[in-house]
Amino acid sequence: MKKLIAPVLSVCVCAGIALAASPQPSKDPTVVNALKQLEQDMGDAMVRVDIDKLDQIYADDFATVASSGKVITKKDLLRDFESFHDKLESFENGPMDVQVFGNVAVVHGSVTERRVRDGKDTSGEFVWMDLLEKRAGNWVVVRSAGARVK
Repeated sequence: MKKLIAPVLSVCVCAGIALAASPQPSKDPTVVNALKQLEQDMGDAMVRVDIDKLDQIYADDFATVASSGKVITKKDLLRDFESFHDKLESFENGPMDVQVFGNVAVVHGSVTERRVRDGKDTSGEFVWMDLLEKRAGNWVVVRSAGARVK
């Protein structure tokens, strides 16, 4: 649990800084639904090992912190999927909450997944939060954090 505090706090701080300039969240259903669909598309692309789609979804400066404490970049993430080091076999997203503040959004939810990392079953239920930014007309994931539900 202690290993997950840093990534969650990091996302919260980044989101707080980004949101400070725009106090009123938008509830535009078109944007909210598009962001929920992006989250679904991300999981679908992971299952299909669609590296081109994942490359579009994640920002070039994407970063997250693994449970080991290691910083994972977009390059690391794509390499892990491409090499089958990380294999998402199936997933089911739970309800998602979306907050949109201009060109920045925070989406959080839950997922039940079957996954294999380094040949080990890491399946389970997780909660996650993604920080997204609209760049050149497209939403991209900039930061992400997640934790296993016990």
